[in-house]
Amino acid sequence: MRFENKLIFNMSASQTYLLWKRSLIACGSIIGTGVLLYKFTTPSEEQFLASLSPELKAEYEKNKDLRRKEQEELMKIVKQTSSSDNPVWYTGSLVSPWEKNPDGTKRESLLVAKEKYEKEQAAIKQREAIAKSKLELEENEKLELQVKQKSKGWLPWNK
Repeated sequence: MRFENKLIFNMSASQTYLLWKRSLIACGSIIGTGVLLYKFTTPSEEQFLASLSPELKAEYEKNKDLRRKEQEELMKIVKQTSSSDNPVWYTGSLVSPWEKNPDGTKRESLLVAKEKYEKEQAAIKQREAIAKSKLELEENEKLELQVKQKSKGWLPWNK
């Protein structure tokens, strides 16, 4: 019996060099192709948003502030964790989605509670609308007072 694999072990230095050269070229071309494909086929954020349907665009814009707020909360937690003496794998106040509450329900893994955030935003908008309407009411009252003062004539029944 003759083993064809035996030839691999008896290769000379030049053959080993050629084998390494070919494998490195092949690996480099695979990696380069991947990088080029990623660079030229991945759309920018503007292109991606332009290709979305109007409903998805509205949802994206609606949740943009929530995602920004979550990022801010995450950065606060990361800063707190990095300044502590705990090991790297200690997550601090981050909740693992695999952990369960004592009553057996899944934990909320969001950093910012979506419903609470939406209620806060709605309350802020409502306060702004109330303040705006109060200003408009005051302006209207001032205008009515000015009109009444201008409409007063020298006759006694106009007073």
